[in-house]
Amino acid sequence: MALAEQIKNYRKAKAWTQAQLAERLGLSRAQVGSYEEGRAEPKLDSLKAMAQLFGCSIDALVSGDARSAHELSGQRLRVLTVAIDPESGRERVTVVPVKAAAGYLGGYGDLDFIEALPQFALPLPEFAQEETRRVFQIQGDSMLPVVSGSYVISSYVQDWRSIKTNGLYVFLTQEQGVVFKRAINRIAESGYVDLVSDNPIYAPYSVHVDDLIEVWSVQGFIQLDMNAKPSMDQVILARLEHLQGEVHALRRSLNQHVA
Repeated sequence: MALAEQIKNYRKAKAWTQAQLAERLGLSRAQVGSYEEGRAEPKLDSLKAMAQLFGCSIDALVSGDARSAHELSGQRLRVLTVAIDPESGRERVTVVPVKAAAGYLGGYGDLDFIEALPQFALPLPEFAQEETRRVFQIQGDSMLPVVSGSYVISSYVQDWRSIKTNGLYVFLTQEQGVVFKRAINRIAESGYVDLVSDNPIYAPYSVHVDDLIEVWSVQGFIQLDMNAKPSMDQVILARLEHLQGEVHALRRSLNQHVA
């Protein structure tokens, strides 16, 4: 698929006019029109800005091949939309609260959306300043003892091959949106990552790299409501119920073989 057609398709998917895209890129409408008609090709800086706005890789924008070798390996180039402190010029940590999580799937590549989210600096010595970080508020009990409403501090993962098995991550996926899980990295052999809950009542499931959009490595969490702290009894009970279910299933299987 030609670059001109790709630009047009991505723009229409965002429901933007040529003038609206041009304004976001700092270009004239005529320039965008010439790109979409194939009369001119954008410079590298413009390609980077387009990929960032459209939420895709430069490779995907230029080639139209969403399944290139780099993408399937988890190594493809990704352009991340970040908020910048106008005074220091440094990246700020963006917070994605629960209320914004649903919109994050559609707005992760939109600078206006990202800049509208809460932002702060994280001057703690344990967190290297050169890394890109984001804080996600989680919901639900799938990752107990991290309780619903907690905020997880995470750093951006560019190369998905570096995902560590049993590591904690926040994933942005096409189907599920923002999810907080443990990972089992099977990208090299199959192109999949298994997402596993710490609460055993939730079954693991697999996500292909084609369905992954962003990956964030969790480095810590903040819990504001100390009264919401779950007792270990809850966690143990959930695990016992899970084991009890497996025992019952095993007994049924043995009884069928005996019969």
